[in-house]
Amino acid sequence: MINTFLFDLDGTLLPLDMDHFIKIYFGEMAKKLSQHIPSDKIANYIWQATNHMVKNTDPKMTNMEVFAHHFTQSTGKNFEELSPIFEEFYLNEFMKTKIACTSHPLVKEIIELLKEKGYTLVLATNPLFPKRAVLHRLEWAGLKEEDFTLITSYETMHACKPNIEYYQEILEKTHKTSQECMMIGNDVEEDLVAEKLGITTFLLEDQLIHRGPKEPVFDYKGSYGDLKDLIEKEF
Repeated sequence: MINTFLFDLDGTLLPLDMDHFIKIYFGEMAKKLSQHIPSDKIANYIWQATNHMVKNTDPKMTNMEVFAHHFTQSTGKNFEELSPIFEEFYLNEFMKTKIACTSHPLVKEIIELLKEKGYTLVLATNPLFPKRAVLHRLEWAGLKEEDFTLITSYETMHACKPNIEYYQEILEKTHKTSQECMMIGNDVEEDLVAEKLGITTFLLEDQLIHRGPKEPVFDYKGSYGDLKDLIEKEF
């Protein structure tokens, strides 16, 4: 019996123009680190370290630790020494990415409906960012930290989407079985992989991302309105 709902953030709870978001993000990051690392190399260094995070499934290393190790290795700059600059970036310059994001009126209604019904809610955003960056985007979606029992971020998680280890860790942290959970997301490859563990899936089609040729496998699909109707009628 489902008692827990896992929500993706970008493109699900928070509609956004990813290309615009990335352009602003790397532009501001390059300026922020320009005194320490050549601006034209920043994006490549961050992408490289991020790719190592995505591949990581070592339960002994958090995603942040993986990122820090490879960022230090490729740049020759100690990540720990630059950490205050990154923290300042996510408090300030990161806010400029808000222009690439929008909000959907049904998102808050869906979350409030589930809370009223007593369901456990998990913000299952790909943990590539620090929690501060996640909370900013959550606020832009019209939501707050207290809405969720668990928020995944790179400080505490040990795997990323589309690795099933990411979803296994969520189950462990929430003390839930896969049969108790539904994953809701717009990314076929990253979100629907939860189905491999027996987690029920809902494919949100409003900002659909599908990179592969295969037809997606899901339990439910539809728009924000369809999701709200499903929750009202079946849950």
